[in-house]
Amino acid sequence: MNYAQAIVVGASSGLGRALTDLLAADGCRVAAVAPAGDELQACAAAHPGLVFPVPHDVRDYSQAPALFQDACKQLGGLDLIVYCAGVMPEVGPGEYDFEKDRAMTEVNLLGAIAWLNEAARRFEGTARGTIVAIGSVAGDRGRRDRPVYNATKAALATYMEALRNRLSRAGVKVVTIKPGPMRTPMTAHLNLRKAMEPEIAAALVLKKARRTGEHYLKLSHRVIFAAIRATPSFIFRRLKV
Repeated sequence: MNYAQAIVVGASSGLGRALTDLLAADGCRVAAVAPAGDELQACAAAHPGLVFPVPHDVRDYSQAPALFQDACKQLGGLDLIVYCAGVMPEVGPGEYDFEKDRAMTEVNLLGAIAWLNEAARRFEGTARGTIVAIGSVAGDRGRRDRPVYNATKAALATYMEALRNRLSRAGVKVVTIKPGPMRTPMTAHLNLRKAMEPEIAAALVLKKARRTGEHYLKLSHRVIFAAIRATPSFIFRRLKV
């Protein structure tokens, strides 16, 4: 992997924890950003001297610039940042709950912008580095389930594409990952079949992060979702996908 210093936002559980474990096992120094609590402390305790806890609620956007700078100083530099914080509350078929919608927008999208803007500014100046955001196949189309979750992931993909276009001349890798079903605390309430384990997904994420662009974790997902994206709206709205 060859990363010496990394920031993982959303590091205490699920894919973020798996990424933190994998990076630290490879000798990378990691600033683990997550809400304060036992999970964050356990993550740091598992890798003494390599993982540094950064207690933070990503909805507190004003803290992001200072925390980012402090993390870079503590790590002694920065090669990689991964934003994988996310929330996906249950939303009923006829439910339109603005508080749930706001939480998804604040965590899935605005928190990512607050942190990744800082990384983009730094990496553009140093002409090196890798920015990774964990998106979702849910952002490929406007599905009837969880309209705002879909919208946040679609907006995140567009934001990352814009960063990719802006930073390409500086040699900065900007990578959007679109995992399919994954077994994490966020998806525990869903009846997922053939869900990927976060440890397997983490290894694929770091492998695909070597190449700038937008990536699915499986070839089958790339094929399936290419077909879904190409489906006309009047047909798509009749499908249960």
